[in-house]
Amino acid sequence: MRLFLSLLVVGALPASAAETMRIAMGKEVPRVVIRGQQLAVGDDAEEGHFVGLDQPEVQIDAVKDGLSVAGAAWPEQAVRVRTGPSASDGLPLVVNGTAVRGDVVAVRTPQGVQLVNVLPLEDYLVGVLGSEMPRSYPLEALKAQAVAARTYALHRKLEQYGQSAHLGSSVLSQVYGGLKAEDPRTREAVEATRGLVLTYDLQPIEAYFHASCGGETETGLAALNRDLPYLKAVDCPCHSLKETHWSALVDDGELQRALGLKGGSSVEVQGRTGTGRARRVAVGARSIDAVQFRERLGYSRVRSLKFEVEKKGRGWLIEGDGFGHGAGMCQWGARLYAEKGWRYAQILAHYYPGAELQTLY
Repeated sequence: MRLFLSLLVVGALPASAAETMRIAMGKEVPRVVIRGQQLAVGDDAEEGHFVGLDQPEVQIDAVKDGLSVAGAAWPEQAVRVRTGPSASDGLPLVVNGTAVRGDVVAVRTPQGVQLVNVLPLEDYLVGVLGSEMPRSYPLEALKAQAVAARTYALHRKLEQYGQSAHLGSSVLSQVYGGLKAEDPRTREAVEATRGLVLTYDLQPIEAYFHASCGGETETGLAALNRDLPYLKAVDCPCHSLKETHWSALVDDGELQRALGLKGGSSVEVQGRTGTGRARRVAVGARSIDAVQFRERLGYSRVRSLKFEVEKKGRGWLIEGDGFGHGAGMCQWGARLYAEKGWRYAQILAHYYPGAELQTLY
């Protein structure tokens, strides 16, 4: 199967073929209402048989034996909803206040109803790009982000082959905002790079990216425990931006509650990676993994692992640079390189050394 999928990814698809993605929309819920024009429901299949509904919304409930659709028992564990009898009609669906392109599948799980947005990969990317990178960034930076996001999505699709969803819609995957995140500039960047992916050994790479590295990206092994040849530490111009610097003041009580400690504690970075990021933090007599230390105190406060700690009054001052895990493409750096005149292919080659640009379709 892996060889077949490898050949599928690097081989050119017919112009009429559309690569699709399945995106999980939030957590499971007991009930959902989907709204749209010319609603139709059918089996979870691209070319399945669909039945039109004479109403602008449909309610789907998790019941004991499966699903209830518009008050009637549904014979399968999943139902697909679309606007119009065919997937090409293109009218948006509105789910929990979010308008999306494509179809929406309601899947019965042990926890309730999981919603999955099924849509063409290129449409998905437009909704991702406007959520992951400021739309005001130079077009070449947006193009680089489009290729990275497309590659990451395809890599995850191959990993999740046969599952009900390939990716989520939050920061744990790629942020996907649906139609509200679309913009003419993000659409232009996606269309200009249509079908382009980054590969290594004929596989789409794990194209991680982050907001700011603070001057040097991190290796995949140190940042994500992914020892990948194209995730190396490289220099980055984002250190020239004062906005990359951050600080957080944490009082002793907050520190103790976050880490489950009692009594006074000392805090000291105990070990660092080759790029100077914290690897372990000594808190009193305990040695804590720096990733856990950051998670416990909150990603919005300890914004990266590139930090120093010093005692400040009745608390601790944590000062650092960069935002995110630091591996792969630095978005702020991509912006600066684009402003210097770099094309998107140069930006990608810098942040993913050894990876190749290939055309999927």
